[in-house]
Amino acid sequence: MDKARSQQLIDMNPNCAYAALLRTAQDSMKETPPDIKIGSTVRVHVKIREGERERVQVFEGTVIARRGSGVSETFTVRRLSYGVGVERVFPLHSPNVVKVEIMRLGKIRRAKLYYLRGRVGKAAKVKQKLG
Repeated sequence: MDKARSQQLIDMNPNCAYAALLRTAQDSMKETPPDIKIGSTVRVHVKIREGERERVQVFEGTVIARRGSGVSETFTVRRLSYGVGVERVFPLHSPNVVKVEIMRLGKIRRAKLYYLRGRVGKAAKVKQKLG
């Protein structure tokens, strides 16, 4: 749901529980979410808590899926680590996702790239979009 529609619902009945839920969702959304495309190679900077310490860990891989909308929107990143495929699902609007860098755009014709799960090596590569 876009911001204008949710604001309209809040204004109609500001005391209902759904309006409170919409207000909370609106506050937790990022102002400018990263423009992530399927097939792109991205570098995701994630906050990791280890006891009292907090650090930023980088996860680099190919975006194979995007799902949801609004606050609950997520994207899945896959990479090969020591010959084993590792996938992580990141919430787009999470405060733990510090930054998403787009390294290169992929040239694809699918909405979901789940077929990459069965491939390794050069077969698992996505062609680069030029221009």
